[in-house]
Amino acid sequence: MSWTDEEIIEKIQDKETINYGFNLLMDKYQEKVYWVIRRMVIAHDAADDIAQEVFVKVWKNIGSFKGNSKLYTWIYRIATNEALNYLRKKKRRFFLPIGDVEHELSSTLDADNFYSGDEIQMKLQKSLLKLPEKQRMVFNMKYFEEMKFKDIAEVMDVSVGSLKAQYHHAVKKIEKFIQED
Repeated sequence: MSWTDEEIIEKIQDKETINYGFNLLMDKYQEKVYWVIRRMVIAHDAADDIAQEVFVKVWKNIGSFKGNSKLYTWIYRIATNEALNYLRKKKRRFFLPIGDVEHELSSTLDADNFYSGDEIQMKLQKSLLKLPEKQRMVFNMKYFEEMKFKDIAEVMDVSVGSLKAQYHHAVKKIEKFIQED
């Protein structure tokens, strides 16, 4: 049976079924959240750790979820914020300019045993690393997650028009990066 977000929230809000409800939430969103994060931070171990942190935050804050947005957009917002925080900490910790972080992530992608893409997929992933963080997030959510612009706007707390422009710029940059390679 596939549970709706409303049914999952109902289970979580009931003290007798809270653990079951949270397990349903994990079953439904764990893999999606992992891949949203993984496309941002590249490394499997880091993505796995960040995904765990995301679900700890979801567990701690689920009581404050008011239902003004969809459950998955609320979770994705937490996930993207955690991924961005990780990248910012990495830059600060190693005093790396953004270009060096891109190079480091690209090297991680080359050496990643968990990555199983073909040559075209590898070019796409490396091209994505050259994008500014927000454009990369928009592209990942639209292209890989097939999210609607309205939902991405909710996750990123920006206008749909702004997102469409960012996505368009990201696509043009990726095309250019791939042609240059």
